[in-house]
Amino acid sequence: MKIWVSSMCVFVDVSSFFRDFGLIERLKELGNGVTLLKKGDRVVMPFNVACGRCLNCEEGRSAFCTHVNPGFAGGAYGYVAMGPYPGGQAEYVRVPFADFNALKLPPGTDHEEDFALLADIFPTGWHGVQLSGFRPGESVAVFGAGPVGLMAAYSAVLRGASEVYVVDRVQERLDKAKEIGCTPIDFGKGDPVEEILRLRGGKEVDRGVDAVGYQATTSDGKTEQPNAVLEALIRVVRPTGGLGIPGLYVPSDPGAPDSAAAK
Repeated sequence: MKIWVSSMCVFVDVSSFFRDFGLIERLKELGNGVTLLKKGDRVVMPFNVACGRCLNCEEGRSAFCTHVNPGFAGGAYGYVAMGPYPGGQAEYVRVPFADFNALKLPPGTDHEEDFALLADIFPTGWHGVQLSGFRPGESVAVFGAGPVGLMAAYSAVLRGASEVYVVDRVQERLDKAKEIGCTPIDFGKGDPVEEILRLRGGKEVDRGVDAVGYQATTSDGKTEQPNAVLEALIRVVRPTGGLGIPGLYVPSDPGAPDSAAAK
């Protein structure tokens, strides 16, 4: 498939440009197994790869497909431990199980920036809120204000959250969180849990969303601390509250400073 629009769900440096987190493409060549699409179709693709036939896929849990990544449940384009699939920051990409993975769009070029959000960023943020068990009127803390975190926060606002706190240390991201109606929390200036509890008079929030994953860092941003966000959410979400974790965790961290930290 020829790539028309490619998006990212996280901030990455230029050495990571072969990753992909959602695509709009036009079909150039079709394999013999593709029956629902034709050359020239405009399609939108998610970040993950799934077969559509295994039990998990049939139950709607395609992120945990058991047929696309030997020894691991789930596959994705261009990401660590997620299978042999190059990312989409390129001119072309091979799409396995295209009938299942490609969503056909109306012909033409209208609304391409809007359709790009369907590839990953907005659905992943929305799903993170959904996984937390959120109900209208509840309070939410979102850790991570990258694209997915901001979409999770915005989803909570759209769904009627009473309060939404967004934790990050990048000022531009925090400004955007405030712009969409959330309370920004800069974890570079202190413990974000203590700040949220202070603002709430000591009361925990109802729901929490981890939009960071295993690449969480210390408050200065210099050292990875994979457990940081999960531990913070446990402290800030009330007992019997709920967590949504769209942030990625993998069996081992290839960038860890030592073998113990990699596990």
